[in-house]
Amino acid sequence: MPGIRESRARRRAAAVRYRRRRLVALGLGAAAAAALAVGLAVGSGTGGGGSLTPEQTVRAQREAEPVPFTVSVSGDLLIHSPVWARALALGGGSHYDFAAELNELRPYVAEVDLGICHVETPMTPAPPAGYPIFNAPPELADGIEATGWDVCDTASNHSLDQGQTGIDDTGKALDRAHVRHTGSFPSAGAQRKLVLMDVHGVKVAFLAYTTDTNGIPAPHPWSVNIASAGRVLADAKRAKKMGAEAVIVNLHWGGEILPEYQQEPSSGQLALVKKLTASPLITAIVGQGPHAVQPIERINDNFVVFSEGNLISNQSPEAGLPASSQDGMVVLLHCVADGRGVRVQNVTYVPVFVNHPDYEVLPIGDALRKGEGDATQLRDSYQRTVSVAGRSKNIEPAPSKLP
Repeated sequence: MPGIRESRARRRAAAVRYRRRRLVALGLGAAAAAALAVGLAVGSGTGGGGSLTPEQTVRAQREAEPVPFTVSVSGDLLIHSPVWARALALGGGSHYDFAAELNELRPYVAEVDLGICHVETPMTPAPPAGYPIFNAPPELADGIEATGWDVCDTASNHSLDQGQTGIDDTGKALDRAHVRHTGSFPSAGAQRKLVLMDVHGVKVAFLAYTTDTNGIPAPHPWSVNIASAGRVLADAKRAKKMGAEAVIVNLHWGGEILPEYQQEPSSGQLALVKKLTASPLITAIVGQGPHAVQPIERINDNFVVFSEGNLISNQSPEAGLPASSQDGMVVLLHCVADGRGVRVQNVTYVPVFVNHPDYEVLPIGDALRKGEGDATQLRDSYQRTVSVAGRSKNIEPAPSKLP
């Protein structure tokens, strides 16, 4: 799609401009003076003259010219039978068009600096299947790419629904769509390879884990990342050694750590999050799993998005489930890399609603302005999400008020 290609071209152009500015600054501009000043201070303090290490050079450059960037994260791509049936209809009965269901999300995915998605269900060429043992059509990966996501996590309580074959085929589908992924793996070697993304010259590591797999045993120890504080921190330490300046962790919360549809974080969630945010290795934690929005909080001075809720699914009151199961949010982490490192400065979240029966995901503010969807349903959904996700000086919904 031209819009996706154009937005990605803009991101590539921005990265090129940043690198050019960095080279010019290091050679001629104010950043060079700052770098020289830092170098002289470092040299005089250590007896090593005025030379800078590469790390000190980058730090001096960032101090003089901070690099802002935005990371988009969102909830479950939970492909129930009606969701893929609608995608097939949108494809004229000859192929699955998931992009049409996700199209309205593009401004919050394709047009940010780094788009991260969560693939809840495996996708294989076998006949598609819904709850309780899922199998999504591989064309879902094409919809992910068309929407503009750069990287996805594949660690969930449903990762093993189709066994190791499901893990392998899911990875292949995302590879064909040129979308990077992590969380479940085809081999021990693949699990050891961490995902580092270059965002305007800033190296961002993305790590993904699930707390459980619905009781299905893993075919191999490396098939899927299982969350524990020790495991996450060990991987974060490796990422830092590989040059990561920021580490974003996705935690998928399965039924062993909290009941589905619970909007208050459980004691198990809080215990794990507190251990992780106590470490300087972690930049931010995001998550999903209970099929409901949970709060966005600041713990140990790190932002934590406990759950973004569902992004797309067939869950709703019509299915006998809470109204909150039809709600979700796209969360935008506004980051900056400067002389102190990389941190999240503030968070904006975009409440979204899965419109039935067309299964189009609607950003609520945009939909109300365009006259799309049922206004009462949209307003009720917005209020539910904001009442749980919260508002504060550094955490705000978008829009802040409905039109």
